[in-house]
Amino acid sequence: MNRFLAIDLGAESGRAILGTLDAGKLTLEELHRFANTPVRLPTGLYWDVLRLFHEIHHALSICGRERKVKLDGIGVDTWGVDLALLGSDGALVDNPRHYRDSRNNGMLEKTFAVVPREEIFAETGIQFMQINSLYQLHAMKLAASPALQAAHKLLFIPDLFNYWLTGVQRAEVSIASTSQFYNPAKRQWASGLFRRLGLPESVLPEIVPSGTRLGTLLAEIAESAGLPGDVPVYATACHDTASAVAAVPAEGDDWCYISSGTWSLMGVELDAPVIDDRSLALNFTNEVGAGGKIRLLKNIAGLWVLQECRRAWALAGHEYSYEELSKLAAGAEPAGMLIDPDAFQDPGRMPERISEYCRAQGHKAPEQPGGMARLILESLAATYAKVLGSLEKLLGRRINRVHIVGGGSRNQLLNQLAANAMGRTIVAGPTEATAAGSVLVQAIGAGIVSGSAEAREIVRRSFPLQTFQPE
Repeated sequence: MNRFLAIDLGAESGRAILGTLDAGKLTLEELHRFANTPVRLPTGLYWDVLRLFHEIHHALSICGRERKVKLDGIGVDTWGVDLALLGSDGALVDNPRHYRDSRNNGMLEKTFAVVPREEIFAETGIQFMQINSLYQLHAMKLAASPALQAAHKLLFIPDLFNYWLTGVQRAEVSIASTSQFYNPAKRQWASGLFRRLGLPESVLPEIVPSGTRLGTLLAEIAESAGLPGDVPVYATACHDTASAVAAVPAEGDDWCYISSGTWSLMGVELDAPVIDDRSLALNFTNEVGAGGKIRLLKNIAGLWVLQECRRAWALAGHEYSYEELSKLAAGAEPAGMLIDPDAFQDPGRMPERISEYCRAQGHKAPEQPGGMARLILESLAATYAKVLGSLEKLLGRRINRVHIVGGGSRNQLLNQLAANAMGRTIVAGPTEATAAGSVLVQAIGAGIVSGSAEAREIVRRSFPLQTFQPE
């Protein structure tokens, strides 16, 4: 029996999941859940990384002091693109910004004025979004940021927590590949792009593969958490989507995945990146996954739009669970129109903004939460169908099965709407794909699991899956 701790940090919440591998099956147990609440200050929108690290430490204490668990490894995964800058003393020079911070507004155009869009894509193969790390850094450069001027090392968010756990400053490849200054064909930093934008190459850390054993817990952390000093920390697939894709229970090669949550990330797994005029025109991305695979995918706004509506309704005094909203949506009439989820990425006033859009298009806006939720889910399913068509065009072959993993796979209405819109079989589950993938990549790094094929076989044996056929 082997036990690994997966620290999974999402844009809304974090969890500590204990994964137990025994007799070829994986079981997961949630030990600790906590909110991930950004902090808005007069200077911008920030992640509360010190609070998050406190919660990570609390999770370790649950393992060590409360449960007396012998851990074979610890791994941290988070959302992509956001970064931390360290000074020469190893301390933060500024608190990490949230990718939705307004400083990113207009940065695509300002960056393209220095390096053309086509050249950036040829170098990185990454989908253009103003949240990408490249534009965050360029915004700092243009603002003459003192933090950037003082920076000695750049770490992405999971790399920062790994550093605080072990004292080792490394960048794991899957999270590095979300930045838009990593070259997935050459498997190295796009340092020439850094130079052209006047960014300091010296801050770029060493890159390590998914599953790399970084070291052991720092002595003071192990002691306070009641854990042995030899507990290894692995750079798992540190981008949460990379971990989720590692746990897709697929066989063969005629499938694609949707990692469904705040974002929906939809794509396929390949041996080499697809960087050409077609993928540029379709705005696809080439990120690195576990085992060195390329995740050719599209970022879609996902359940973010519904989450923002839910938040707005709660502020107005109406608390709805996601399950309640799904039931209300199932009972509502079809929307009769669609929205583009990617056009609603800014926070705030989400129901009002959608209603304004509907009226501007000459349609009646949904009056009840169920109708609004139905519109969002139908629009998301239609977006999946559009992206599926683009994927098949890029690959030159048909995709027959779509695996939906992650928290969004619980939404049975969305699963059925997606099957209907795409005309494909949907396989939903596991819901805890990210945690499962993190555990399994750690186990691969530890030599307990042989590779991705065995990892996916373990997932198929371990978790219930549900199939949806198009109606």
